[in-house]
Amino acid sequence: MTRTATIPWGAFSEKHRRYIRGALKNRMCVAEGAIRSGKTIDHCIIAAAYLETAPDRFHLASGSTIGNAKLNIGVCNGFGLENLFRGRCRWGNYRNNEALYIQTAAGEKVVVFAGGAKADSYKRILGNSYGLWIATEINEHYDSTDSRVSFIKVAAGRQIAAQKPFTLWDLNPCAPQHPIYRDYIDLYRERGLAGGYQYEHFTVRDNATITEARLKEIESQYDPGTVWYRRDILGERAVAEGLVYKQFADNPERFLVDDVPGQTVRHAAIGVDFGGGTSAHAFCCLGFTTSGEAVVLDEYREKDALTPNRLAEAFVDFVKRCQMRWLVTDAWCDSAEQTLINGLRTAAAAARLPINIGGALKKPINDRIRATCILMGSGRFFVARRCPATIDALKSALWDGKKLTEDVRLDDGTTNIDSLDAMEYALERYIPELIERWRAE
Repeated sequence: MTRTATIPWGAFSEKHRRYIRGALKNRMCVAEGAIRSGKTIDHCIIAAAYLETAPDRFHLASGSTIGNAKLNIGVCNGFGLENLFRGRCRWGNYRNNEALYIQTAAGEKVVVFAGGAKADSYKRILGNSYGLWIATEINEHYDSTDSRVSFIKVAAGRQIAAQKPFTLWDLNPCAPQHPIYRDYIDLYRERGLAGGYQYEHFTVRDNATITEARLKEIESQYDPGTVWYRRDILGERAVAEGLVYKQFADNPERFLVDDVPGQTVRHAAIGVDFGGGTSAHAFCCLGFTTSGEAVVLDEYREKDALTPNRLAEAFVDFVKRCQMRWLVTDAWCDSAEQTLINGLRTAAAAARLPINIGGALKKPINDRIRATCILMGSGRFFVARRCPATIDALKSALWDGKKLTEDVRLDDGTTNIDSLDAMEYALERYIPELIERWRAE
């Protein structure tokens, strides 16, 4: 007896059915809306149907990073292209690009995966003509008025010579004034698009597989007063304004702890932000507990100018103090200051400190902020009372009210973002582990 692996499809709401049914009648489809609303799964299904008979051989799948594209389009929680074409596809490389080779009724197709967030990302997709372009988080792709370097414009231009060009974009809502709406999504809706244009807005309630109980669990992770709640849960386009960490500012006692015993901390990392000008030097020791929480354990902040030697001495003292209580394994520093990092390494080696010192990932600030907000909302973020600089920084962090087209944390010297940067450098490498653990529960 032959056994066939199947995909565990759940129910599809009528809105999703209508969107999928109408997709291939159009030249372009855009799905905008809340997280877990099912829009990316729709696009994977539509893309698979298109690829089965597409006359073009080469196609493009993009995200903010190549990892994001592979995770959301290639895998998509078991509903991505590699699953839809299981047994008929293989991962490989095409001209130094990661690609999925697919056997279809119309011959072999090559789907090139690429990241599109950086200013030079366009270079990775030159040289090919693409039939399908499926993009996730299109608002995170690099754009410019210069069509030669804009990933969005270059990718669209790569479809001109295709026999049957087709485009699928998805995104979570962002600021209403974001150029992705003005220059593309809303513009196409208003004037139309040759070949047809389909737009749909989805909320999490449009996903028929999510029960009311699960929906309440998801909503409970967010503070209704934050921009992330309005975008992720309500699916609204919203401006980031006011307090960044409103839930912390409104009720700091909820997040403060008197002490964290060493045995409850699985490991800890130190974040280092180097000062200069009006900014301060800041260290943050962030612990990760056995129960999956992130806790600011200790801090250091100095606004006065320090010589490199004095800075190194302060760092060594801080590491010693923290290692006396917790298992501190790594220090992640502002990677823009390699000379200062080397000075810390030399000082730590001279003091025989068992600690790895490296450069911070420096992920986008808003990714770090959003992760911190999720940890706060899910009851997994705390700060020791001995850390007044970090507490004040979290209470006073603001969005820049002058930036309407993008989300920018205010950085004009009136608030302490140095302690926040140090905390985020310590946190960012462990965000995937913390978020996945939260989702699994």
